Amino acid sequence: MKLLKLSRGRLYPALEEPLSEVSLEDWRDNPQEHADATALKISNDTPLGDVKCDLAGFSTIILEFPAFKDGRAYSQARLLRERYGYTGEIRARGDVLRDQLLFMARCGVDAFEFAGDADGANAALKEFSFAYQPAADGLAPVWRKRLDRAAAA
Repeated sequence: MKLLKLSRGRLYPALEEPLSEVSLEDWRDNPQEHADATALKISNDTPLGDVKCDLAGFSTIILEFPAFKDGRAYSQARLLRERYGYTGEIRARGDVLRDQLLFMARCGVDAFEFAGDADGANAALKEFSFAYQPAADGLAPVWRKRLDRAAAA
C-alpha cells in the first residue's frame, strides 16, 4: 500500500515515515509502556466519546475501514475534526477504494493507505464539482451558494 497525503486539494505520494503505533486497547491497558507512540489506531466500532481525552498526545489517528460497506469510520473522522477539534493527521487504513477518497477527504481524512495510483486518486477528488451537504472540509454546499447568490442580487 502506498501512503497518499492530502495537501491543498491534491493527493501526493508520501514517504512512509516510521510511526510508533498503538491500539486504543493497548494504550488504555498500559499507557506508560506506550509513551513513545505517535499514532493511535482506533477500530471503527469504538465510541469516540470514550477516546477524546486520549487524543492530544498523538500526531496521527489511524481509522480502520475494514470493509467498503462499513461507514462508521467516516463518522469518526468527522467527529474527530468537528466535535473534538483534532488537528493532526487522520489516516484511512484498510479497504480504502478510489470511489471513497472524496468522501473520506470531505469527512476530515487527510492521509490514505491506498493501493491505486496517485493520478487516479486525484481524479477521484475532482469527480464532483459541487457538494450537497456541509462536511468537515468546509466547502459550501450548493444550496448555500444559491442562497448567497440570490441574497446578493
